Amino acid sequence: MSLFERFKGNRPMYIIAGLGNPGSKYENTRHNIGWLAIDELAKEQGVTVDRMKFHALTGQCVLAGEKVLLMKPTTFMNNSGEAIEEARNFYKIPTGNVIVLSDDINLAPGKMRIRRKGGSGGHNGLKSIIQCMGTEDFPRVRLGIGGKTHPDMDLADYVLGKFPKSEQKAIDDVLKNAAEAAELLVAGDVNEAMNRFN
Repeated sequence: MSLFERFKGNRPMYIIAGLGNPGSKYENTRHNIGWLAIDELAKEQGVTVDRMKFHALTGQCVLAGEKVLLMKPTTFMNNSGEAIEEARNFYKIPTGNVIVLSDDINLAPGKMRIRRKGGSGGHNGLKSIIQCMGTEDFPRVRLGIGGKTHPDMDLADYVLGKFPKSEQKAIDDVLKNAAEAAELLVAGDVNEAMNRFN
C-alpha cells in the first residue's frame, strides 16, 4: 500500500493556515496573530498543533464535517507559501480550500475582514502564498492589529511588538471570531461569514 493510499481515507480536504514567525522572540507579537488564531481554533477543537510536517507545526481536526489540516508555517513569514504549497500538493487540496489567517495593519485591533480572494495588499506572507500557489483565488481572514502609533515609528518594530494590555480584550474576541469564521468558510458559508464578521 502506498503512502498516499494509506493517508487517502484520512486525508484532509482543507488547510487552515495561520501566518507568523517561529521562535520565542516572535511569540504573541502582532505579526503572529495568525498563529494565535490557529491556537484558539485548536483549543476549541481539543487538538494540538505541534507535529512538525511540511516545514510547519501541524494538527488535524474536523470542522463542519470536513477533515482539516491546521498549519503554522515555520518558514518565517516571507516564505509562508512554501510550506502551504507543499502540504496542498501532498494532499491534493484545491487552492479554494486553503484558508489563510493573517495580520492586517489597515484594520483596528479587534476588527476582521474576510475575502473570497484578492491580492496580497502588501503583506509578504500572502505574497508568498500567491506566488507559490500561482493564484489569488483562496479565502483569507485578515485580523486587525492597527497601524503605527507614531509616524516616525519603524513599521517592523510595530508589527513585531506585543499587544498592549489595553487591546487584549479586543484581540481575544477577534481570535474567537476568527475560529468561528474559519468553520463557516469550511462549511461553504462565505457570505454568512462575511455578513457576520466584516
